[in-house]
Amino acid sequence: MRTAKCESSRIWIAPMKPSDLPEVARIERDSFSQPWSEIGFRDTIKGKDALYLVARLEDSRELAGYCGLLQSFDTADVMNVAVRKDLQGRGIGYAMLLYLMELGRARGVLRFTLEVRKSNTAALRLYEKLGFVFAGNRKNFYQKPAEDAVIMWTGPLDDAVLR
Repeated sequence: MRTAKCESSRIWIAPMKPSDLPEVARIERDSFSQPWSEIGFRDTIKGKDALYLVARLEDSRELAGYCGLLQSFDTADVMNVAVRKDLQGRGIGYAMLLYLMELGRARGVLRFTLEVRKSNTAALRLYEKLGFVFAGNRKNFYQKPAEDAVIMWTGPLDDAVLR
């Protein structure tokens, strides 16, 4: 578990547990047009190749966001990243992803990849800040609405990212 200072509050970040799933599913529904179900998250976090985290506001213990990855050998696909809409822009996503990537590296991950909606400029900036770079597009990857995905990759974490 890690405590992090974000813009106007402190959060604690810990592994996702089954008891977190109702809140995770609620944020997922509020964040995505084709959300994962609570059962989908439950099945995923059971896998030994999965690493999922939640962030909670330290003062209230309310769920602020979550993120996760699926590992395959020395590569990990960042699968889900969401921060409650009323808490976005405070550095919570950055803190969660930085910790997720550190834990992934401790598990042997050398490279991370993800897809993000082409129009999601806030997420693109966040991922670039974490060392991800453009690697291509996936035509009509997303539905509701149809949109291309930007594929991003990172290699071993640069020391500058960890500062």
